[in-house]
Amino acid sequence: MIRGIKFVTVPVRNQKEAVKFYTEKLGFRVLTDQPYDDEQHWIELGIPGSDGKLVLFTADFQREQIGKPQPITFWSDDVVATAQVLKSKGVIFVMEPKTEAWGTAAVFKDQDGNQFALSSK
Repeated sequence: MIRGIKFVTVPVRNQKEAVKFYTEKLGFRVLTDQPYDDEQHWIELGIPGSDGKLVLFTADFQREQIGKPQPITFWSDDVVATAQVLKSKGVIFVMEPKTEAWGTAAVFKDQDGNQFALSSK
């Protein structure tokens, strides 16, 4: 039976710049960084307090997806406070935190313009 999600990939233009963004601004940590081919490394990032992993790797078919909304939603216990912390680190929000009946959500982007939702659990 399926037991979970091992990792999700985020297509990026420059892996070094992406690692800097995701570690310094979002607080993720590098778990794996190994050569994949002549152009890329396989870079797995851990999210503190989560079993899920984010992989900074761009397959050929993903290149056209760079800089677009990604099908990934991150969660936080306090979206408003998290957004404030991330903004203080230079993260750009394209949608400020908004509270609805189902919870609070915001949308931010990474160094390549990839957009991600941030939502309450």
